[in-house]
Amino acid sequence: MSIIFVMIFVVSIVLYIYYKVAILKTKDGLTQRYFNSKARMCLGSFILFFGMNQYLTYGTKLSLFIGIIFILLGGLQLISGYKEAKHYRNEYRRLHPES
Repeated sequence: MSIIFVMIFVVSIVLYIYYKVAILKTKDGLTQRYFNSKARMCLGSFILFFGMNQYLTYGTKLSLFIGIIFILLGGLQLISGYKEAKHYRNEYRRLHPES
């Protein structure tokens, strides 16, 4: 079970770094905001699964409280990033209908 969490950690951090580097490569403000929202989703998934892993690994009351905090913060980041990505994707399609 922890191997799955480790794989999710690695994939989410790699994607987070990828999107942050992609922000630096592009000059378009809309695309930068879109990549930033995708990076926020990756960071949120990392924090969410890290909180789940903390509780499942240690199983103490302290790790439960810390895990709940991480799960809440990660979930909020994930949801916020998803809503922003959806908004900016629709704005890009509206401004560039030929793509």
